[in-house]
Amino acid sequence: MSNPDPFEGQPADKQVPPPPPPGYTPPGYGPPQYGQQPPYGPPATGVGQPGTLVDRFVARLIDGLIVGVVAAIINFILGSMSNSWFLTNFVTAVVSAVLYLGYFAYFESNQGQTLGKQVMKLRVYGPDHASNPTMEQSIRRNIYMGFGILGIVPVVGALIGGLAELAAVILVAANINSDPQRQHWFDKFAGGTQVIKIG
Repeated sequence: MSNPDPFEGQPADKQVPPPPPPGYTPPGYGPPQYGQQPPYGPPATGVGQPGTLVDRFVARLIDGLIVGVVAAIINFILGSMSNSWFLTNFVTAVVSAVLYLGYFAYFESNQGQTLGKQVMKLRVYGPDHASNPTMEQSIRRNIYMGFGILGIVPVVGALIGGLAELAAVILVAANINSDPQRQHWFDKFAGGTQVIKIG
């Protein structure tokens, strides 16, 4: 005897497949089985490990030198055009903050890598661990690079901005060293961005 057709007598646009049997989990759903990797995060071994503190420090150093040279040239030119110490400090603080924050935000959101990260074979991924971070996420994870904007405050602004950046760098280094996924506070502030070693 053949099995009855579950759609027999139903209009074509109303045909609904029968429910799956109890306990059945479609492929790709539910917790990973023994020996399977979950569909998120970096793989357990080899390429795809979270970037180490040393790799990330060297990448930041390279990026800092690149942006620092450009900022110094621009600030020298702008400073030579003004006789006002206050105006020069104001412009220098704004230009430097925009350059540093803009550099990291642009390259990470568009390419997933700054020039320093390319050299060190690192890549920034968004919270989905599959694509580049958005511009907003990249700004949020690098926001401390813009603390130099506090230099617009006369006399003490540069000192306060420098101390704020130093405190942020110490926090970042401590987080990278202690967190299993090497995510610092600003990665979490950005929704869960992550730096991965890709080579």
